[in-house]
Amino acid sequence: MLLELSGRGPKHEQLASALRKAIRDGVLAGTVPPSRRLAADLGCSRWVVTQAYAQLVAEGYLAGRTGSATRVRPVGDAVAAKEPPRAAAPRYDLAPGLPDLRNFPRRPWAEAVREVLANTPHTDFGLPEPGGHPRLRQVLGEYLRRVRGAAPGTVLVCGGVTDGVTGVCRALVERGSTGLAVEDPGWTRLRRAAEDAGMTVHPVPVDDEGLDVGRIPAGVRAVLVTPAHQFPTGSVLSPRRRAELLAWARDVDGLILEDDYDAEFRYDRRPVGTVQGTDPGRVALFGSVSKTLSPALGLGWAVLPPQWTVRAHPPPVLDQLALAGFITGGGYDRYLRAARLRYRARRDKLVEALGPVRLSGVAAGLHLVLHLDRDAAAVVRKARAAGVKVADLDGYRTTPGEPALVLGYGNLADTGVEAAAGLLRQAMTTA
Repeated sequence: MLLELSGRGPKHEQLASALRKAIRDGVLAGTVPPSRRLAADLGCSRWVVTQAYAQLVAEGYLAGRTGSATRVRPVGDAVAAKEPPRAAAPRYDLAPGLPDLRNFPRRPWAEAVREVLANTPHTDFGLPEPGGHPRLRQVLGEYLRRVRGAAPGTVLVCGGVTDGVTGVCRALVERGSTGLAVEDPGWTRLRRAAEDAGMTVHPVPVDDEGLDVGRIPAGVRAVLVTPAHQFPTGSVLSPRRRAELLAWARDVDGLILEDDYDAEFRYDRRPVGTVQGTDPGRVALFGSVSKTLSPALGLGWAVLPPQWTVRAHPPPVLDQLALAGFITGGGYDRYLRAARLRYRARRDKLVEALGPVRLSGVAAGLHLVLHLDRDAAAVVRKARAAGVKVADLDGYRTTPGEPALVLGYGNLADTGVEAAAGLLRQAMTTA
């Protein structure tokens, strides 16, 4: 801590004033340095320090006892008052976007990290390669071909889907392509990331067959889609629309940005392969572990057409190598199999607890849509007051539409499903 002794008066009074201010500002807490050491640091006599400490003990700022360190006493709520109060966390969080953080595979992941630390050559502890470590790039390419039917391409390791999409959008702008069609409704964060990268966003409606390809505006040569499980409606891009989308990309010499965000979780239907696997020269495929393991890891990837070069932010090398080992050792597959069973059982329990309501998008993923016959915003407010956080579907639209809620159950504790559903039903009744 930097103490500045200034002002008039004896040095011990200057020191007492500096320490008093540090305590009030919350900079100094816990124990203060021994008087001999602080005197040596400040270049003054020990008497100056002991006199300053004695003054602050008399004023109640410090507490000193013989044989133990001198400690700072609490000074009320002065420090806490400087920070804005945090909103109380909801008792039940049904907002979409998170996997089951309680069941993060701590031990297997720790073993993967230990394996990396024990066996990684020292040369890998240097600066990370811009496109990601070659080991993880190879492992991801093989994994995506095996489980998602992805075609070979340039694998880029990045900080997540948002990071990868941002890099591609910047590359598009550099090539003179500034228009991007996006699904409406769609993931707001990606829409904002594209705008921040310099793109002009054009919302395109979504229906039961996915993106309405015929309504992509003329002159637009890039489109961002979630074909395997549209967010947030849950629809799947139909075979007819897939063919239309690929034909559109070839006709306009365009690029499809495919966000494969939660393809690992299918319950009532067979998984569908990626659009990228059909035409890797026209599609950039994005994915991450944010919806499977945890967004805190910051590990994602993009499979790009061979001619594309994109700048992104590679995660720490040790984390990249840990993920490579987790995948090749079978830990990732085992974790996903167990997670699928857990999420399916939780979804079934939530659907049953909600009772006779109209739902959609229940066949896959970590969220569903609850359709309402009343104002969704009012239900959101009532539910929040009761301790339940839910999302209004209008929050993902560019213009208001049919009232509905988006309910995420990925990070909802199994023991809280029935209670959360009961409080939500009550909010729907009273709103």
